[in-house]
Amino acid sequence: MSQAAQSGDATGEQVGISSTIKSAIQGLGIFLIAQFAVSQLFGNKTKITDKIESSTVPAYDARADKSVEIPSYNPIPQKIAPIWPMNSSIDVSIYVASSVVMPALKSVDPSTRVLEEKGFVLGDWNENRQIDTTFAVPKEVQNNSTLWAHFYVALQGHALDPTVKEYDSAKAYHFFRPLNHVLPKKKVAKTKKLLGGSDEKEDVEIDIPKIPSPGSYYHPNFTMSFIPDSGTPVYPSMHPAIRQYVMLESTGARDSSGQHGWYFPILYVNTFWQLKDHMTELNSTVTTLPLHITLNNLNNWKFSLYASIDDGVKQNQKKAASGGPMPAGGDGSEFEEFKRVLVDTNIYLLSTTAIVSVLHMVFEGLAFKSDISHWRHKKDNVGISVRTILANVFMQTIIFLYLLDNSDGTSWMILLGQGMGILLEAWKITKTVDVRVRPAAQDSWLPYKVTFEDKHKLSDTEKKTKEYDEIAFRYLYFVAIPLLLAYAVYSVLYDTHKSWYSFVITTLVGSVYAYGFLMMVPSLYINYRLKSVAHMPAKAMTYKFLNTFIDDLFAFTIKMPTLHRLATLRDDVIFFVYLYQSWAYKVDYTRVNEFGQGGDDEPMEDKVAKKQLASSASPGDPSVAERVTGTEKKNSTKKRR
Repeated sequence: MSQAAQSGDATGEQVGISSTIKSAIQGLGIFLIAQFAVSQLFGNKTKITDKIESSTVPAYDARADKSVEIPSYNPIPQKIAPIWPMNSSIDVSIYVASSVVMPALKSVDPSTRVLEEKGFVLGDWNENRQIDTTFAVPKEVQNNSTLWAHFYVALQGHALDPTVKEYDSAKAYHFFRPLNHVLPKKKVAKTKKLLGGSDEKEDVEIDIPKIPSPGSYYHPNFTMSFIPDSGTPVYPSMHPAIRQYVMLESTGARDSSGQHGWYFPILYVNTFWQLKDHMTELNSTVTTLPLHITLNNLNNWKFSLYASIDDGVKQNQKKAASGGPMPAGGDGSEFEEFKRVLVDTNIYLLSTTAIVSVLHMVFEGLAFKSDISHWRHKKDNVGISVRTILANVFMQTIIFLYLLDNSDGTSWMILLGQGMGILLEAWKITKTVDVRVRPAAQDSWLPYKVTFEDKHKLSDTEKKTKEYDEIAFRYLYFVAIPLLLAYAVYSVLYDTHKSWYSFVITTLVGSVYAYGFLMMVPSLYINYRLKSVAHMPAKAMTYKFLNTFIDDLFAFTIKMPTLHRLATLRDDVIFFVYLYQSWAYKVDYTRVNEFGQGGDDEPMEDKVAKKQLASSASPGDPSVAERVTGTEKKNSTKKRR
C-alpha cells in the first residue's frame, strides 16, 4: 500500500473520530439546555420535595391566625398531621339513611341510629367493642337506591350534631359511607325435568343474560377501625385508595408557612373480609336487616394493605357489573375465592394445605417430567393399554366440558390442570400408535376416517399385551355399559337439567366419576397376566399417587363441584392395588428388564452396552456372563450405598 493511501486512511479515521466527538458534545449541550428550560418553566421540584420532607407540622393550636393573610397559602395541604392527640377519648354515633343529606339529629328517627359508643380510646389496642342490632330498610333502598351510613365522631363530651350552636368543627367531624355494594347479580341456573315434568314448570325457566346485570347487595358485618399511627404523610402523594378515608380539618387552617394542615383520625370502614356468598340482595321483600359492628384500633400498615387491595377489587367488580369490557384483573371472583378459603377454612387445615400446596406443585412437576421422559424413551407397547389411553382422553374431555358447564363453581386452577391432562394423554396416543386419516369405505357416510396403526411389527409380548387389553375391555363393557344406561334413565326421569346438552354432559361425567376408576383396571389386569410392573412409569406413578392424597386435602378447601370432589378419593383405590402388585412382582429398577427398559439410575450408554453384551454372549461363555453379573452387582452395591 502506498504512503498516500495510508495517509488518506488515517485522515478519514481522524475525521470519523472528530465527527463522533462533535455529535456527543452537541447531544450533551441539547440535554443541558432542555433541563434548564424545564427547571425554569416548572420549577425545581426536587428542592420543594426536600423542603416538604424536612419540614415539621406544629400542633393544631399553633396554627396561623386566620385574620392575617398568608402570602404563600396553599389550598391543597402538603404535609398533614393528626389534629387530635393519641389516647384521646372519642364518642361515635352511626345513623342509616337513604340520602347523603342529614337533617338535625334531634329530628331524626331514633330507630335509624344503629350505634352509639362513648369513651372509645384512640390508640388503645385492647379496645374491641362488639355491637349487634337490626334496622328497618328504607323504601328507597328496597327500590335499588343506596343505603348510606352517616358517621358522627367527636371528642368525648363535645357536640356531634353539626346543626347545633355548640358544635366545634375542630372537635368533631361527620362523613358518610355506603353500606351496600353494586355487584353483578348471582347467576341462578334454572333447571327442569326433561321428561315427565309439567309444562307449567318449563314456563318458569329463564335464560341467564350473557351481560351480567348489577344488583344491590348488603353484608351484615363490618369493622370500624381507627388508625392511630397514621403519622404525618404527604397528602398529594398518598395512594388514592388510602386518601379517600382522610378527613381534612374543615376550616382550611394552615401553619405559618401556609403549606401544611391537619386531619381528623382516620376511621376505616373495613369491608375487606366480606364475601359475596354471605351477602343479601336488596329488593322489595327485604324489610329489616341485621347488623354486627366491630369497633377497634388498627395498625397503619394493615389499613394501607386492606384499603389498596379492596379498592382495586371493587373497581373491577363495578366495571364487570356495568357490562363493560372485562378488567385486566378479572371481575374479582378469583380473589373472592381466595378470601373464602381464608375465612371459611379451619386454621389448622388451612396451614396444612398451605404447606402441602408447595409439595403438590413439586410432585406435579416431577410427575409431568418423569411421565414425559418415560414415554419419550419407550420403544414398544409392552404392558400398554391403548384403549385405556383413548378412554382417558374421552373421559377427561367430558370432565373438562362438565367443569365448563359449571364454571361458576369451579376454580380456574382446576380447569387448567384438567386441560393439561388432556393434552398429555393425547400426546401419549401419538407415541403408542400412528394416527392416520384414511379414505373411508364406499358405503360410509363420511369420506375419510381416523385410523390407529401400529408403529412396527408387534413382538410376542406386545401381541399378548394387545390380547389382554381386549379381554379386559370386553369384561369392562359388560359392567360399565349397563351401569351407564341405568344412570342415564334415572337422571332423565328424576333429575333436573338446564338443557339436553347439560343432561348428556352431566350423565357422562357422573358415570366417569362413579366408574372412572374402572379405566385403570385393564392396566392392572395386564400387570397381573404379565406378572410384571416393569413396563409401568414407576416414578411418575409414585408422584401422581402422592398428589392424589394432596388432592384429597384440596377437595375440602378449594371450591369445586361435588362429583369432582368425590372423584379425588377413587384414585386411592387404584394406588393401593398398584402397591400390592409392586410388592408381588418385585423389580430391580437398576437393571435393564426383559423389555429393554429400566436402569433408571444408569446412563443410557451403559444400558445399551450391557444389553448388547448380554445378547452377544453365547450360553457356554461363562466369562461374559461373569462380566455382566459383576457389573450388575457393582451397580447394585452403589445403589445400596
